[in-house]
Amino acid sequence: MSLKKIWIVAGEHSGDARSGELMRAMLEEEPRVQFLGAGGPRMAALAGEPFDDWIEQAAVLGLWDVLRHYGYFRKKFRQMLEAIEHSAPDAVLLVDYPGFNLRLARALRQRGYPGKILYYISPQVWAWNRGRIPRMARWLDLMVCLFPFEKPMYEASGLKTVFVGHPLLESLLPLRGHESRDPDLLGLFPGSRRREVQRNGPTLVAAARIVAAHRPGTRFQAAVADAGHAALLRRMVGDFPVEIQVGDAHSLMLRAAAGIVCSGTATLEAAFFGLPYCLIYKAAWLTFEIGKRLVDVDCLGIVNILNNYRENPPPNPRLPARPAPHVVREFIQHFAQPGPLADESLRLLNSPSAQESLRARFAEILGGLQAEGASRRAAAALLAELVSPR
Repeated sequence: MSLKKIWIVAGEHSGDARSGELMRAMLEEEPRVQFLGAGGPRMAALAGEPFDDWIEQAAVLGLWDVLRHYGYFRKKFRQMLEAIEHSAPDAVLLVDYPGFNLRLARALRQRGYPGKILYYISPQVWAWNRGRIPRMARWLDLMVCLFPFEKPMYEASGLKTVFVGHPLLESLLPLRGHESRDPDLLGLFPGSRRREVQRNGPTLVAAARIVAAHRPGTRFQAAVADAGHAALLRRMVGDFPVEIQVGDAHSLMLRAAAGIVCSGTATLEAAFFGLPYCLIYKAAWLTFEIGKRLVDVDCLGIVNILNNYRENPPPNPRLPARPAPHVVREFIQHFAQPGPLADESLRLLNSPSAQESLRARFAEILGGLQAEGASRRAAAALLAELVSPR
């Protein structure tokens, strides 16, 4: 292979992590690949110039945050289009971040970009807009997906699709040890973003107080992303005994007997580490009201979604999966109240059989995600597409 330039775009911290793993795997297989683009520090360490480390500004949460920063994103969008046209890469590799990246793909095709447009970590259009898939098939040359049920959805519209397994779980494999669980420890995971901590923190603390009143021997630990989030949660906790840890969520998932986990990537991580948990999700009112009219699934947790597609697959890939009983109990928006969250936490803490049942379901559901070797398979698929004709 001759020197190939790839313009890569990621807009969230998780995308930066997965992109870094992918870029490293691609460079190991083909050192003559050159990366340009926009993302975060892990990507920047492997990329050349120009590269825009924009993650802190790009990683917004929900519709309201997007609207507040609309001018910034509009400016970045124009700058990125111009930079891609100027550098003339052989391919554009878009990583997750669909609100920005799918618009970028469409704009590039409208401007006549002649190279490959590749997508890694398929957007969850099965949850919010299956009707976009045929349009995506006109813009993209390859979709690399992480969940097995996604592949037939994209292929039904003629989009070349490869299922490679889940790179997040691959990155967690070395961390999954054999630590013994503390039967009296409840883990609290308010979310990785500041707004998630602001919205979920007070409810989690109130639920913990109820648990403590009914089960005096219970201990509480919370895991947050950084020192700023820790200070914010500490003000909510006051004099209530909650130990707050910074950047050690995986250890807590391995040690706690049960947990309350904010919807998102952490719910998949918790299931992978075998933590029995319930799910909490609270969003801004506007984001939630618009979202519930668009989302085409009856649950938020990825474990529950995977179970739906595993137990009740749709009759054809253009339809949503039929709902199955939730594996993980979900407490969303106005149902995310301290009392019900405390009741479910007490049920899990007091029942070793319920804990073991959940762990067994997690292992069964996640067993099909093919964690080991996911980044290497993705790298091979993308490199093969890079040298094939359009």
